[in-house]
Amino acid sequence: MRILVVEDEARAGDYLKQGLGEAGFVVDVATDGHTGLHLAMAQPYDLIVLDVMLPGLDGWTVLRRLRQTATGRQVPVLFLSARDALADRVQGLELGADDYLVKPFAFAELLARIRTLLRRGPQREDDVLAMDDLRMNVPARTVTRAGQRLHLSAREFNLLHLLMRRQGEVLSRSEIASQVWDMNFDSDTNVVDVAMRRLRLRINDPVPGRLIHAVRGMGYVCELRE
Repeated sequence: MRILVVEDEARAGDYLKQGLGEAGFVVDVATDGHTGLHLAMAQPYDLIVLDVMLPGLDGWTVLRRLRQTATGRQVPVLFLSARDALADRVQGLELGADDYLVKPFAFAELLARIRTLLRRGPQREDDVLAMDDLRMNVPARTVTRAGQRLHLSAREFNLLHLLMRRQGEVLSRSEIASQVWDMNFDSDTNVVDVAMRRLRLRINDPVPGRLIHAVRGMGYVCELRE
């Protein structure tokens, strides 16, 4: 899932990007209100974490304009702000925010609130993804094949998560790099192929029946083949 963080403090933005990334999310960071609003309207996000005091446009204005658009009407928004007055919290909720968390905050609480908001969303993902005898428990971040636990790294889990969410779709290397590594893909870089080779060994080898396949000249696909 992709999250947009709109936060003008560089250290706070880096902290959120790293923490949410380690929790399995793809994170974009905007450091001012204009950029945040542009990104929120230009591409779909599963959730937006929004500061109130921002350069350019403040968080109130960003949310107000976002809620006036078809793109931004449904996306969950969590205000994350040092403004802790009751009037501020009420204003944020009345403008259409789904939650309001005051700084300083515990990251565990932020993560719990984000996951709660995502579970409420209309596009809620299944907690368990399955293909043949491969099972992924997304909240628990566990994977089994034929009942055997597979010990994957955080990157391998995120890579498999993407493939299983998009079962039957051929995903290009550039899309995989964007979704899992959150980077622009250089065609001369083999980072995706190396990671996919390791993941395929872990998933395909324990039992008969290969589930992850390379598609020559196109990318990779997760599907059951006879």
